[in-house]
Amino acid sequence: MQLKRVVVTGIGAITPIGNTATELWDSLLLGKSGAGPITYFDASKFKTQFACEVKNFDPKDYLDRKEVRKLDRYAQYGFASALQAVENSGIDSEDLDKDRIGVIWSSGIGGLQSFHEEVEGFVTGDGTPRYNPFFIPKMIADIVAGHISIKYGFRGPNFATVSACASSANALADAFNYIRMGKAVAFVSGGSEAAITQEGVGGFNALHAISTRNDDPLTASRPFDKDRDGFVIGEGAGALVFEELEHALARGAHIYAEVAGAGLSGDAYHMTAPHPEGYGAYLCMKAALEDGDLKPEDIDHINTHGTSTPIGDVVEPKAIVKLFGDHAYNININSTKSMTGHLLGGAGAVEAIATLLAVKNDVIPPTINHFTDDPEIDHRLNFTFGKAVKREVKAALSNTFGFGGHNASIIFKKFTR
Repeated sequence: MQLKRVVVTGIGAITPIGNTATELWDSLLLGKSGAGPITYFDASKFKTQFACEVKNFDPKDYLDRKEVRKLDRYAQYGFASALQAVENSGIDSEDLDKDRIGVIWSSGIGGLQSFHEEVEGFVTGDGTPRYNPFFIPKMIADIVAGHISIKYGFRGPNFATVSACASSANALADAFNYIRMGKAVAFVSGGSEAAITQEGVGGFNALHAISTRNDDPLTASRPFDKDRDGFVIGEGAGALVFEELEHALARGAHIYAEVAGAGLSGDAYHMTAPHPEGYGAYLCMKAALEDGDLKPEDIDHINTHGTSTPIGDVVEPKAIVKLFGDHAYNININSTKSMTGHLLGGAGAVEAIATLLAVKNDVIPPTINHFTDDPEIDHRLNFTFGKAVKREVKAALSNTFGFGGHNASIIFKKFTR
């Protein structure tokens, strides 16, 4: 079977450092941190009192006031980023066959704030169940895909992927595969999350997964630094339009980059910890290279999972060195989570946007907040600490890993005819 080529023709983003893809990119190049004190609830009794919140977002810019009440915050972010991506791509055209355009969306958790509000209302009430009729649709993780398809009449494959923090990378991999196998001509794909809630922060505190650096939130996300103490929880959304190449060319679409390959794997090791030698990470990166018929030396840049956790930041560089050998030291590695925080189910899509823009613009965003080398990490690797670096980027890889041992890697390369 001759697989079809797939390109990116639209992007959109709602993030802690910018509410469009352009704002996100500009902030990444400036090394801007999105961290600050939590404003959504009184966090004074929590071990962690800060997060990377989305700022200056008004859902009424994208939704009718009545519709806003029907969507959880995670869905509002997702819907808004998708509208941006569709407009950017121009696929909302009556001339296109919308039976062949689909939506694959993702969230690692779904409507956590809606769940909190409804349960709190019941517990603090008189015991009479008075649940919002939109409670279940607001909470479930697949509803964003439904809202996007209803908005535009996209009747192609429509579903959600859930694989914890790898969720939106899995969504992109599925969209890529459906298009190149001829099952659709385009997809709106990505992911969103809004887990900065009492349950989200409290739950990750109980896992000892997130930073407690309350005295210095701006530098709390410290990927690959000796004194890192966990990730900074973030929120937001990223949306991409993947399109079959000939379809995109026929309508004169702008092409950001080509999707070169995708690799998936499972650690088969532990509920929350990665394989100690990064074997699952190695397998998914290797699979992505093989899928794209690429050699290790073809990769110029890797946007790592790089969460700023004690274990994860040790094993991913091991996997990179194992797969890329001596070429690993020629690759510009970074972690954009040092700026955005960890968007959980939305991370893969937002980081995919950062990665493909690095390919398009030949610039690598920095990894900020590095102060002390960790002797357990091979610092011969180029982590792009401190400031953005200009270099030719022919192909770049983005890694996303999730609780349960779910691993996904996506490769973007410069588009050429």
